[in-house]
Amino acid sequence: MISTRGRYALRVMLDIAEHSSDGYIPLKDIARRQEISKKYLETIIRKLVKEKLVEGSSGKGGGYRLCRKPDEYTAGEILEASEGPFISVSCLADKTNKCPRAFKCQTLPLWEEFDKITHDFFYSKRLVDLINNQQN
Repeated sequence: MISTRGRYALRVMLDIAEHSSDGYIPLKDIARRQEISKKYLETIIRKLVKEKLVEGSSGKGGGYRLCRKPDEYTAGEILEASEGPFISVSCLADKTNKCPRAFKCQTLPLWEEFDKITHDFFYSKRLVDLINNQQN
């Protein structure tokens, strides 16, 4: 399940992309437009900065902006930056420490296929696609 953190990270990235002509976007403005607490957004934006999806500037005229163009971001990378990898079952979380039953597990291929479908779906959706969908 994708938590509010992941959903809000997408909304933050969309908000920044839509207001990119304004330069650095203050977090308080994003919080107001998105109706999300500024305090909660601070934790999300820290992850996005750490993953180099956005950059921040402090002081007068400060805020956040995208590091790249909106068409260079995928929903998948934003969600994974905020949520962690798309893993449906714990036995797939660490490829080097596979379950001792993996060689005979009849359900493992199901989970592997599901994870690939999920990954491929979110990585096929670009930030600009989400912006364009909203404008149609």
